[in-house]
Order: sequence, then structure tokens, then C-alpha cells
Amino acid sequence: MPRTPAASRDRLIDHLVGGNLSHPLTDELSSMLASSSRFLRFADAHRDKIRKKLRTAGDAEALTDVRTELRVAHLLLGDRRFELAFEEGAARSGGPDFAVRYRGARPVACEVTRMRRPPSEVRDAGPVLTKLRQLRPSIPNVLIIAIDGQGAEELDVGGGVRWLRQRADAKDEAFFVRHGFTGAHDFYARFLRLGAVITWCEGAAGEASASAWTNRSTRIAVPERALRAMVAALRCPASHVVDGMKPPSSASE
Repeated sequence: MPRTPAASRDRLIDHLVGGNLSHPLTDELSSMLASSSRFLRFADAHRDKIRKKLRTAGDAEALTDVRTELRVAHLLLGDRRFELAFEEGAARSGGPDFAVRYRGARPVACEVTRMRRPPSEVRDAGPVLTKLRQLRPSIPNVLIIAIDGQGAEELDVGGGVRWLRQRADAKDEAFFVRHGFTGAHDFYARFLRLGAVITWCEGAAGEASASAWTNRSTRIAVPERALRAMVAALRCPASHVVDGMKPPSSASE
């Protein structure tokens, strides 16, 4: 595949950061665009959305949230079997971050979030509870939760979900109303839209890890092949993503 001229990448970077080359993400964005022509095409196609996200990130935490979304896109596009669209329909309905199309499988809606607290401090499956309201009813839904720490296993998604279901079974209506639902029934209706949760940890020195929890109660299951490939892509060190090569762990598919 022909390499994109450096001048073209520089113009795209200049647009994304609004001409502010001292922007905190300039160097990392440059590296991602240079390493992957697929990510470059993605960023160019969605340049105005990305620019707006970077411009409106009001503090370092919000900027890191945007960086997390872009890093996920970069890693998924490292597998040439994936195609991504950014925030399809989000302006109208608050939809998910990505529409993910895996070769030969049903499209998947993918929401990305980042935990701002250590996993040990999360006792109510907060990221899952918060994102349920954004899941679509007629498509498989995957939630990717990025965490800081040593490994993806530090977040017990299954335990958190069991705790939430216990609250719902106990008819703790006040709890769910406080979190934006009309009640326990509304929580359950939205929980059934959740197909899987992938916990992703970049780790120290590029030692990325990822693990998947699947919702056996979901109405629309995430295609197993697509889910395995997403986990494999997120485990791939970002430095190994070069022009859409498959991650080694998924090369047999």
C-alpha cells in the first residue's frame, strides 16, 4: 500500500489540533497516523468530529478520554478485517462511539469509556450502569472499559453485574432512579441490550491486556469471532500496528 506523504499527514495533524502543534496529543497522533494508513484514512474521514472532540475537551481527564477512543480505533484498525465508522447517529440519538464491522459478521455498536478511579474503588459496576442508556436496541452492543493498572483482570465485571442484578431483584427503585433509569424494570430492559464488556488495560511498558465478559441474558449476542478479534486487537501493542496487519494472536482466523 502506498505511504501517505508526510506533508499530507502534517496538514491533517494541523487540522485536528487546530493549528496548535504544542497540543498534548500532537506527538501521539502523529505517531498513530504515520504507523497506520488505515487509521489515517479513518481520521481524515472523521477529521471534523475528532477536531471538535479535541477542542471541547475541557480538562486533562476529558482529553485522556478522547485519546482513549482514538487509541481503540487505531488498534482495531490494525486488523484489516475491521472497518469503523465514528459516532454514527450520535448527534441525533446519543449513539455509541463506533460502528464496528468485522468481515463476515453482523455489525456491532461499540461504546468506549475510561474509568477515572482505580478498579478497586468501583463497587457498583459504575461504567456499565452509566453506559447502558446509550446502547441501541436492534444491534449487538459491546462496551470497552479502559482502566489504569497492571492488567485487565483488575476489574471484576461479572461481580459488578451480579451486584447490580441483586439490586434490581430486590426492587431497589430509588437506586436506579438516582442513576437515570425509571426503575429496576428500565435497568433490566437496557441490560438485555448489552452483549459483552471488554476490559482493556494498556499497562506498563506497552504490556497491554484485554479480557471479555459476555452477557448470557442479552437479546442479541455479539458474534463470537468478532469479539475474539476485538480482544486480540486490543492486546496488540500500539507500536506493532503497521498498515492494517493482523495481530499475531488472531492470525489463524
